[in-house]
Amino acid sequence: MKSLPALLTVALLTACSGTFPTLSGRTVPLGTALTGQTSQPFTGSWEVDQKSLPAWLRVTPLKGEGRIDLKLTADRAQGTPTAADRPQLSGQVTLHWTQGQQSGKTVWTVTADQYALTGRVVDAARVQGSDVGAGQPPAARAQAPAGARGVIVKYRSAAAHSLALGRAVPKGTLSDAAQATTQRVLARLDVPRGALDDLGGRTVRLDTPDVAGALTALRNDPNVEYAVPNAVLHAQALSTPVVPTDQYAGLQWAYKLLGYGAVWRDMEAGGYTHPVTVAVVDTGVRFDHPDLEGVLYGPGEGALDVLGFRPATDDAPYDNGDGDGPDTDPTDPDTPTRTSGSHGTHVTGIIAARWGSIPQFPGCEACSTSGVVGAAYKAPVKVLPVRVIDASDNAEAADVMNAVRYAAGLDITLEGRTYRNPHPAQVINLSLGGAVSAAEAQPMCEAVADATRAGALVVVAAGNGYGTTPYYPAACADAVAVGAVTLSGASAPVHAGYSNSYPQVMLAAPGGVDINQGATSFNGGTLNGAPYPDQIFSTDWDYARNQPMYSSNAGTSQAAPQVSALAALLLSKGVTQGPEDTLRCLTTTATDLGTPGRDDETGSGMINAAAALGAPAVSDTLGLRVQDNRGLIFSPALDTLGRFTAFLPDGTFQVIGGRDRDANGIYGETTEPRAERSATLGPASPRADLGDLVPTP
Repeated sequence: MKSLPALLTVALLTACSGTFPTLSGRTVPLGTALTGQTSQPFTGSWEVDQKSLPAWLRVTPLKGEGRIDLKLTADRAQGTPTAADRPQLSGQVTLHWTQGQQSGKTVWTVTADQYALTGRVVDAARVQGSDVGAGQPPAARAQAPAGARGVIVKYRSAAAHSLALGRAVPKGTLSDAAQATTQRVLARLDVPRGALDDLGGRTVRLDTPDVAGALTALRNDPNVEYAVPNAVLHAQALSTPVVPTDQYAGLQWAYKLLGYGAVWRDMEAGGYTHPVTVAVVDTGVRFDHPDLEGVLYGPGEGALDVLGFRPATDDAPYDNGDGDGPDTDPTDPDTPTRTSGSHGTHVTGIIAARWGSIPQFPGCEACSTSGVVGAAYKAPVKVLPVRVIDASDNAEAADVMNAVRYAAGLDITLEGRTYRNPHPAQVINLSLGGAVSAAEAQPMCEAVADATRAGALVVVAAGNGYGTTPYYPAACADAVAVGAVTLSGASAPVHAGYSNSYPQVMLAAPGGVDINQGATSFNGGTLNGAPYPDQIFSTDWDYARNQPMYSSNAGTSQAAPQVSALAALLLSKGVTQGPEDTLRCLTTTATDLGTPGRDDETGSGMINAAAALGAPAVSDTLGLRVQDNRGLIFSPALDTLGRFTAFLPDGTFQVIGGRDRDANGIYGETTEPRAERSATLGPASPRADLGDLVPTP
């Protein structure tokens, strides 16, 4: 009996110390709501471990004293995988707590149900049946199918067959009247004997340009069993994409994304016959890079360095880099301690690097003997280097003006000497720019306008400023401002975060990912055993070793030459005739990304080389792409019947079911069969069924 008061005293002391109530684990289901509340009594201090929170969950407040009242907000888009195959998100909230002398942590689990989008992507039914009745049309002149080459005639008797071929007819086998009818029909058709071929089995092939007329006449001959067009059939196998075998070509994922496997197959058939000059207004180029041999206009052929001599300064310690003034040698020069690569060489390789074997660079056994490929392949496209960026990576507006006018074939005067380009460029690439004001940019914009009037399409990088500030000369009214996209891991690329967004952006092209902001390697390539990042691989120069090299870069500088290359190919094939025509084709065949319609991030969309050039189909797969109004891309899988269930965040979605004819993994692009629907998902509409999407051309 004496021990009981002691036990009661311990219990009272424990209660007074504030250790009750303690935090316990729990599960907080948000269901389909965007936000939720959870509470628990408590008498100590507590703090949410921010590092433990999943990306899709926000919690407020993050710390406090006493009772815990948390607001939970689900941003489902941050947790939805590209496959859209997760019906519920689940994450943990870790709470660190202190009560008197005690401390610990408790984990709460938060779940959020995804919204469901269902439907089916299915081809239109195609059936045949000979026992289906139909009303007969009135008798009419026989119609020849498109592409028929003459007629195939089967006669009712061997005698009539012999008569048609001009052979002797055995007596008593065909009446004189019957013979006269057949001879009269053939005479009316005026078919020479050499245009009649014996096909055996009483059939004759008759070559005639008037297929419809021949069918009508022959079918009126009683000696004819039937007369049908000699139809032209076609191989049903798809064309195969051209896959370059150069050593590093497998890392050049941008070409596949733009459908170049089909374009290069198109080139194999000929048709790209018009010579085109693309001026690369940049740092100059390394003429000694073996992967650029034969694709450049060199000194004495129009290449030009417009930079005047400048004394070195703290901001530009290497004067203009080559130590002299304007001349016809725009070699990107070596300078003391220079370690960076050659920007102009990298840009040039994207457009026109050689295919196949290249010479071994003297003294460099490790240098590749095949390297990379350029978009131009077999097309007669040559690059005219114009040096305007100095060795400190700076370019003056006045020099840009001169370079653009010169590239377009207009006279310019440099240090008292007049220069005229003997190979006026139909396309001018400017992978340069800056955040200057519209007033400061006016002289450059006037030069761009002059070049456009002279017949050049001026393509300019939109800028890598991670914002919405217009960069010039890209924002000039007559320039084609090009933004950058990068791979998303889904069925379409996305806007690259560094690429500036503003109303003057007209088009987008692959520019790759900024590896400093989180490298991705969705392209699937490996380099030296490591995953290759989603950057643009091209020709470059190693100044430390003074030898050629290859490197990966990212930016709108890499996107712009993708557009320039395609513009050159449109002109080379004769699809377009001038800058306005070419720009129209580029924009109308582009693949719309992000917000439906034109937007400030990608303009009219990502260029589509296969669609623009009318390349043959090299694949024919059926699939689905889903993108929301924020630019996120998802790729739900189709089952064997074409059905899909996509578990998605809240938002408005553009759903495209279609075929991929150019093997770039994007379904239902311009010129490809497609069906498009839209749906809005959220707490008020957690499910939507789109029914059947039937792709049509």
